[in-house]
Amino acid sequence: QVELAESGGGLVQPGGSLRLSCVASGSINSIYVMGWYRQAPGKERELVASITRHGDTEYAESVKGRFTISRDNPKNTVYLQMNSLKPEDTAVYYCHIDEAWVRGTDVMEYWGKGTLVTVSS
Repeated sequence: QVELAESGGGLVQPGGSLRLSCVASGSINSIYVMGWYRQAPGKERELVASITRHGDTEYAESVKGRFTISRDNPKNTVYLQMNSLKPEDTAVYYCHIDEAWVRGTDVMEYWGKGTLVTVSS
């Protein structure tokens, strides 16, 4: 009933930038938290950044000052602007929403399928 469509991943050189987008579609009334997680090969999935409906943000220490999360509430869309990318940022990035009020279901948490970001020269 809810789909998360991610876009914007790809290959970028160290120091470069990418912008990820995620659109949530379906019978959605509202979404409180939207965010991005990532999982590198051989590592656990970790929070990158999140943003509440009111604009409160949280970032992983490793991305503070380089990544910026934002959202467009009417469009149920979340963005992740990634600057000064490093090889260690290479991972599959997953869109995540929580405390989503969806018509016809009690499920409130959803994940996207992921988009690959590769930082390499």
